[in-house]
Amino acid sequence: MLTRQNHNITELHDEQVRDRLAADLIRARDRTKLLTAVDDTELTHQHSPLMSPLVWDLAHIGNQEELWLLRDVAGRDPLLPETVDMLYDAFQNARKDRPKLPLLEPVPSRRYVDDVRGKVLDVLERIPLHGRPLLEKGFAFGMIVQHEQQHDETMLATHQLRAGEALLNAPSAPAGSDVGPAEVLVPGGPFTMGTDIEPWALDNERPAHAVDVPSFFIDTTPVTNGEYLRFIEDGGYDDPRWWHPEGWLHRQRAGLTAPQFWQRHGSTWSRRVFGRDEPLRPDQPVVHVCWYEADAYARWAGRRLPTEAEWEKAARFDPASGRTRRYPWGDDEPSAEHANLGQRHLEPAGVGAYPAGRSALGVHQLIGDVWEWTSSTFGGYPGFRAWPYREYSEVFFGTEHRVLRGGSFGSDPSAVRSTFRNWDYPIRRQIFSGFRCARSPRADEHV
Repeated sequence: MLTRQNHNITELHDEQVRDRLAADLIRARDRTKLLTAVDDTELTHQHSPLMSPLVWDLAHIGNQEELWLLRDVAGRDPLLPETVDMLYDAFQNARKDRPKLPLLEPVPSRRYVDDVRGKVLDVLERIPLHGRPLLEKGFAFGMIVQHEQQHDETMLATHQLRAGEALLNAPSAPAGSDVGPAEVLVPGGPFTMGTDIEPWALDNERPAHAVDVPSFFIDTTPVTNGEYLRFIEDGGYDDPRWWHPEGWLHRQRAGLTAPQFWQRHGSTWSRRVFGRDEPLRPDQPVVHVCWYEADAYARWAGRRLPTEAEWEKAARFDPASGRTRRYPWGDDEPSAEHANLGQRHLEPAGVGAYPAGRSALGVHQLIGDVWEWTSSTFGGYPGFRAWPYREYSEVFFGTEHRVLRGGSFGSDPSAVRSTFRNWDYPIRRQIFSGFRCARSPRADEHV
C-alpha cells in the first residue's frame, strides 16, 4: 500500500496538490482491489443484513466518483444509463435490500470503476484547483478519496463478519508498553473545537468555535480486553444497575454477554479475527462493543464516557502554548510511528505501542486502533452549514446517533483527523468500536 506524503495540504502548490491527490486516489483503489480480490460468490453474497454485498460497495464507489468528479466537476455525460444511479443510492436502498437489486455483475462492476478512475485521473491533470468551492485545494477529489476509504473500512467490517477461512493477512500489531499514570488531568478552560483550515474537512467538522470545557480526567489509554474482562467476570452483563434503561432492554433482547466475536472456552477466552480464532490479548483495546456496553462498563468502573468536546480537547489542546493542534502529536500528518491506521494490522495494537502519537497532555492512541464512543449525540456545530450536500451529515443529526472519534486500525489517514466525526446507532458493534473513560474531579480534588 502506498505511503502518504507527510505534508499539510494547505502548504502545497497546485501541482503538489495534484500529485498528492493522485497518490491518495491510487492508494485507496489499491485497498479497494485488495478487499474485493475474492471470487464472484464471495463478492455477490450478503454476509450480514447489516452490510451490503461487496459488489455493491465496489460499484457504489465508482458511481459516487463519477457523479462528483466526472459529471459535476467536469460536466461529462453519464457513462451508464442513469437508472444505475438509483441502484447505488445509499438513501434509496437499505443495506438489507441491496442483494435483491439488479446490480452490475462483478466483471462489469470492475470495468466500470476502472473506466471512471481513468477518466478522473485525466480530469485531475487538467482542471484548475481553484475558482469554485468544490475545487479549492482539490476538495471534491479529497472528498472522494475519503468516501472510498470509508467504504473500504466498511468492506473490512464485512470481511470480519463473513464466515469461513481467512481471506486477508497482515502482520500482528505491536505489543503494548508502560504508559505511566492511568489517567491524566485536562485543565479547564476554552479551546478551539472544529476547523476552518483543513481543506478536505467535511461539513460537520466546521466551523471552528471556542468551547469552554471544565476540568476533567481522562484515561491515558483505551479500555483494554483485560480490563473489560473484569467487568464480565464481575457480572456486569447481568446487573441492570450499570445499564442505560434502553441498553438493558437491548442487552436482554440481543442476548449480549460479551463483545462481539468473543468466545469462552472454559476459563479462557478467544476472539474471532477475520476468519481466525486467536487468544484474547489482554493489552489490546477492546473492540466491537456497542455504546450501551461502553456506557455500562464506565458506570461499573465509577466513571463515564467523555463528551465529544472533552475527547477533542484531550486530543488537540497544548497547555504549554494554549494552542489547538491538528493531531495529538502536533501538526504533522499521521505516520506509522504515530498510529495504527490504514489496515496495516488487522487488529488494535497493545496500549502504549505508539508513544510518538501521544497528545501534549500525555494521552495515548487517540488516533487509530479503535473508534472511541463518546457520550454525545450527533448534531451540527454553531454556524453549521450543510455542504456540498445535506445527506452527508445533516440528515443524521438528532438523538438517535452517538458520536465516535479517532478512527480505527481500519481507517485511512486521509479519512481520520482529530476533528473528524463519526456516528452510529448505540446498538452497533460490527464497527471497529471501543472506548476510553473519563470522570469529573471529586469535591476533595484541587485541580
